[in-house]
Parts: sequence; C-alpha cells; structure tokens
Amino acid sequence: MYFSLLYNKYRKSILPIAIFSYDGKHTEYDQFTMEFSFFHVLTFNFLMLELKKKNWRDYIKSDNPVAAALFGKMGYRKEDKVQIKLEFLKMLVRMQLDPARTRFINDFFEQYLKLDDEEEEELMQEVNRLESEGEFKFTQLPNSWEERGVRKGIERGIERGIEQGIEQGVTKVVLEMLKKGFTNDVIAEVTYLDQEKIEELRETLQ
Repeated sequence: MYFSLLYNKYRKSILPIAIFSYDGKHTEYDQFTMEFSFFHVLTFNFLMLELKKKNWRDYIKSDNPVAAALFGKMGYRKEDKVQIKLEFLKMLVRMQLDPARTRFINDFFEQYLKLDDEEEEELMQEVNRLESEGEFKFTQLPNSWEERGVRKGIERGIERGIEQGIEQGVTKVVLEMLKKGFTNDVIAEVTYLDQEKIEELRETLQ
C-alpha cells in the first residue's frame, strides 16, 4: 500500500484521504478490512472525500490548487458550467503559480469539465468584459488558454471567409443570369436567393 511505502520511507505521520471522483453519488465507507475466518489481517481507516457531494461554490475563495483542479468533478448544474470555468480562471490568476503548475492544473481541470462552442463563446465574452473593466489580467493564464483563443479566432475567421466566398460566388452567378435576361423567379429557384436581394443586384446593373 502507498501508505506503508510512504511511512517506511519518511517515517512521518501520514493522514490517509480517499478521493472519490465518479460521476454519480454512491455510498462509500471510510474503512477497509482484510481478514480470514481464522485471522484478522488489518483494518485501515481513512478520511473520505466524495466530490459529487461537494458544492463547487464553497471553494471559489479558497485559492487551493487542488480544489481548483477538481471543480469539474464537484456537484453542479449544467447551466453553471461557464461560471465554474470563469471562477476557475480567476483562481489561477489570483494564485500566481509558476507557468508549469498553472498549465498542469488547467489541463487537469479541462479533463473533467469541457465546454461546447456556444459555452466557450459565452466564456470568452465574459473574460473580455472583465479584462476591459480592469478586474483581472487574463494574460497570466497558461499558453494553452491563449492558444485556444487564437485558434478559435482563426477558426471563426476561416468560417467567415468561406461564407464570404460563397456569397461572392452566388452574387457573381446572379449578376450573370440577370445580364442574360433570366427572371427573378428563375434566379431565386436556382440560387435560393430571396427576391429582394436579386432586385438589389438588378439595380446595380442599371
């Protein structure tokens, strides 16, 4: 057992704590017993921490790196996810850990709590608001966070570029069809463009 190995190495008092991080709530016991019908081998007692029975809000002011890393395994509602991530980032900034530890805790946290694209967008808006108000300097966050923000920006730029390219292509097709005398109804049927937009393009040819 790790307890025995640590004690044999350091010869210091060790407080054993079992942390349960499963998704649901279970009934656990704070004692482990090993015995046979003819012989009692050992009884091992330990403190027990069931994360799902803990409320994440109770730890947001603790600035405890372990608590921060385990936020995503504590009890919370789905609608709290963005707020949890924001409070976690605030804790990282306040704790002022070295970059390696900050990155390690951030990576650990993100294994447990993942945001979808819409939630990420909501989070980024809140981060930008706090930065603009001078409440926090999120530039102190790990590189992975900065890279994610840059990557999201690039992805959005690419998507917007594709959309603009498609729009320009459709516009070019419509203009050619108008020059050749096609009616608005036919153009709308072919390009799925609304009549108002087609009429606007027709006016540019006059």
